[in-house]
Amino acid sequence: MDPWLIWLIIAAVLAAAEIFTLTAALGMLSAAALVTAGSAAFGLPLPLQFLVFTVVATVTVLFVRPIALRHVLQPQVARFGVDALVGKGAYVVSEVTGRGGRVRIDGEEWTARAYDETLVIPPGVIVDVMEISGATAIVYPRD
Repeated sequence: MDPWLIWLIIAAVLAAAEIFTLTAALGMLSAAALVTAGSAAFGLPLPLQFLVFTVVATVTVLFVRPIALRHVLQPQVARFGVDALVGKGAYVVSEVTGRGGRVRIDGEEWTARAYDETLVIPPGVIVDVMEISGATAIVYPRD
């Protein structure tokens, strides 16, 4: 079997293993094996193939992997749906207690409950949305 084909199989196995681990390390090794398969296809001797694999694997794992992980692990910039409502201000339409009430968030009326169940928030007060539970906004008055 040709060496380039062996390197190609190694690259495929490492790429498949990366799908299950999601560490990016096996993906970098797969890329190194792919580069080595290319160099083997050009007829590079076996000791130099190992050198190519070692150099490319070292560079990708030490330099490319941290950059890739930093981009993957970044928090989501934009929030969507009900997650976007958390932290927004709301206007109390009808008295809000620990059991119920109504607020207006961005022009839409929502059922609401007070974050602190002992609070009674009168109509006309501006509150902050602390969380959304189902179709109910959990709110707390602004100071």
